[in-house]
Amino acid sequence: MIDITLDNFQADLIDASLQTPVLLDIWAEWCGPCKQLGPVLEKLEVEYGGRFILAKLDADKVPQISSQLSQMFGVRSIPFCVMFKDGQPVDGFVGALPAAQVREFLDKHVPGADELEAAQEEEAAQEALAEGDTEGALEKLQHAVATDPSNDDARFDYVKLLLQLGRDDDAKVAFAPVIDRRALVRRFDALQRWMDAIDFVAGSAIAPGDVAAFDAKIAANKRDFESRFHRAQVLMAQQRWTDAMDELLEILMRDKAWNDELARKTYVAILDLIEPPKVKVAEGQIPPDDPTVATYRRRLSSVILS
Repeated sequence: MIDITLDNFQADLIDASLQTPVLLDIWAEWCGPCKQLGPVLEKLEVEYGGRFILAKLDADKVPQISSQLSQMFGVRSIPFCVMFKDGQPVDGFVGALPAAQVREFLDKHVPGADELEAAQEEEAAQEALAEGDTEGALEKLQHAVATDPSNDDARFDYVKLLLQLGRDDDAKVAFAPVIDRRALVRRFDALQRWMDAIDFVAGSAIAPGDVAAFDAKIAANKRDFESRFHRAQVLMAQQRWTDAMDELLEILMRDKAWNDELARKTYVAILDLIEPPKVKVAEGQIPPDDPTVATYRRRLSSVILS
């Protein structure tokens, strides 16, 4: 439990809610119902095991914050509880509600135990990758997907890592439950395009990584877009991402709409595949861009807008 003041309001309430939902209990020493609700909230914080943070704010000591929130929600009495998520107040309730009703409120905004466990495993996997522990990261991502199959971030990272390791069949098995969602989740579409590239190389007579097979055709006809695209697919299968995007740009510079914008869609897919996970930052700040991704985004925009 955290006591909120003007000094720690930004760090311990706004910024903290970017990572974990924060329930702010606005109370006062003279308020009888507040003293009834307080112990209920404290017990629930323990019961929920870190799935939300309980913060308390004395309305008499910090009226600047309490009055602003009261006006925002049209509330004139306490106890008044406000749920903060992603740096914003999103919901609230008034009065000394019984524990069952508070649970109903919390369950609308707080991740389930499985969701939290999966998210923690996903975060731990990224840390393992940063330390070079690929097998450890793979194990954690596999556990995250098994624990919470709806965690799209964990599934994307799991399938992506399997493909990076050349475990194509395992990647397809892990991808199968979401294959019908590729039109709804752009990063899943990106994974499918990568697997399509791998399948193209595996099903052709081209030696793995042999882009020279297309060079003569392209030299003879700069507008042989099919050969250029297949060359890009070979480069994708090799995980030579910038080389693949350079080849796709050659198509886009000559025909932006070729084959239902296949070159542009594949280029965007590669950007999704190579972009590192975004780090959460304080409200108002912008996460730093990966320099390679930023450069190739600018190149795409320049070609598309030309």
